Amino acid sequence: MNWFKETLSRVKRGKKVDQSLWVMCSGCKEIVYKKEVERNLKVCPKCGYHFRIGAWERINMLLDEGSVVERDGNLAPMDPLKFKDTKRYKDRIEDAQKKTGMKDAVVSVEGTIHGVSVQFVAFEFGFLGGSMGSVVGEKIARAAERSMEKREPLIIVSCSGGARMQESMLSLMQMAKTCAVVRRLSEAKVPFISILSDPTTGGVSASYALIADVVIAEPGALIGFAGPRVIEQTIGQKLPEGFQRAEYLLEHGFVDMIVERKHMKDIIYRIIKLLTGGSYVHSS
Repeated sequence: MNWFKETLSRVKRGKKVDQSLWVMCSGCKEIVYKKEVERNLKVCPKCGYHFRIGAWERINMLLDEGSVVERDGNLAPMDPLKFKDTKRYKDRIEDAQKKTGMKDAVVSVEGTIHGVSVQFVAFEFGFLGGSMGSVVGEKIARAAERSMEKREPLIIVSCSGGARMQESMLSLMQMAKTCAVVRRLSEAKVPFISILSDPTTGGVSASYALIADVVIAEPGALIGFAGPRVIEQTIGQKLPEGFQRAEYLLEHGFVDMIVERKHMKDIIYRIIKLLTGGSYVHSS
């Protein structure tokens, strides 16, 4: 095990290690064999820390193989405000598209979970921090409309820094838009399950993400509106230990359950059966 001790020693000395083989866990700060983490669904085998994963990874993890069909994949953001900060918004979009291979920050698909047909939306944090702009709001709204039309449960996995500042008011309007369509989903008695991963913050947490029939969080996920540092500076007080983490929110009634990634697919299936009396199970 001399090679492992040398790798660990190099990290402690602040030197680079081969990142194609090793990864440092943000939870326990241990050096973990990368392939072992990948085999474990991107969860640290030592402490259970859930690494952030991409939208398509999430889809392939939760939906049945061969069942996935992408919807609304042609929708792409525009720049009606001609926004510019240190960089033009148009350029930021192009860079994010090249980096992720996606048009915007969510993927919307149809598929099945253990044979149950669902509408499924997953966020990609790598696309401008998973921020919610006009396209994200529209994709969520369309997915909810399909859920009502087909009487299929809607599942949304959030991983977002909040509303997209470069779209200003157009982005903030998506909060009302998504809440309105979720309300219609509830009135139609079609199940909506919201899964909160790390992080789920800002306008996403303040809109549709916390008003589902069932709200599930991954272990340790950061969930809230403003960040802890901003809140502390505003109220002038030290926040409780673990504030805004999934476990704290479960204790205070903001989420219904915390589910480890390896159990997520089975739990979603069981929840759908519970909410529908089995009427959605094994639909064609």
